[in-house]
Amino acid sequence: MESTPFDDLDLGILQALEADGRAPFSRIAEVLGVSDQTVARRYRRLVADGGLRVVGLQDSQVLGRDNWMLRLRCAPEGAETIAAALARRPDTSWIGLTSGGTEIVCGTVPRTPGDHEDLLLGKLPRTPHIVEIRAHQVLHRFFGGPEGWLRKYGPLAPDRIAALRPAAPTAPEPVSLTPEDAPLLAALRRDGRATYPELQRATGRSESAVKRRLSRLLASGALFIDVEYDTQRLGYGVTAMLWITAAPRHLDDVGRALADHPEIAHAAATAGPSNLVATALARDTADFYRYVSGKLGRLEGVEHVETAPYLRRVKQLTYRPPARW
Repeated sequence: MESTPFDDLDLGILQALEADGRAPFSRIAEVLGVSDQTVARRYRRLVADGGLRVVGLQDSQVLGRDNWMLRLRCAPEGAETIAAALARRPDTSWIGLTSGGTEIVCGTVPRTPGDHEDLLLGKLPRTPHIVEIRAHQVLHRFFGGPEGWLRKYGPLAPDRIAALRPAAPTAPEPVSLTPEDAPLLAALRRDGRATYPELQRATGRSESAVKRRLSRLLASGALFIDVEYDTQRLGYGVTAMLWITAAPRHLDDVGRALADHPEIAHAAATAGPSNLVATALARDTADFYRYVSGKLGRLEGVEHVETAPYLRRVKQLTYRPPARW
């Protein structure tokens, strides 16, 4: 059975949450011109039926941590089992099956250098059914992370988005995470809209202390609130990885151009066999072909493009195993 498409109010709520994932329903309602109860009711429906999850994530780029993307070529009989095992790891952020189910693409954010070495040099090489491992270190993010894709697509005008965004500090102070932050970060990863009393119970700290620390983490950019939803309900049935090789002198220009393309949900420069990676969204295969052969193909400096459409997303921001597991 086909899922019901998002309507304009659904899109407005999703875009509002991308602007400020912790915005009160009352403020979202004021910007959208509806009642608080309507926003709350639609939010609950989006969570139940639209794949909506609002989660707090650490920004590895701001924190100066290594971020890696892995391509694992697998024997077909082992790909889903390996993908599910990776999805359960806390240091993986998204996982997809591509190439007809014979390749796993995976984003990782190791918490320590030892985690990365354990995964790349220890566990993965010894895993049965993995034929080849390609590791791409992310060098620079052009689009994605705190920047939500719906700002390219959604119905809200820039002035309405500005009304939702929290006021940015004039000079945000850099923040280093401490062990005392772990319970707060874990609670926000489960629910980025957790209330202050809920965060107080999760951390054992006073509500005022939680407010101050969360405010500082968000202002510094070390923590951001991200939104997960079902892009197929937006009419975008094709998601694909693009592994792009650009001439070094054009690398930055190509990356910036990709960031401006409405079709691109994420773009980054990487080390490895290719020097750019992007995630593209298209309505169907014909739409995807038009993008690759047209707008992408005309970019000066692009020398090679390898496309890998997703067969299935295993993990986006959160992981919900299929019922059979």
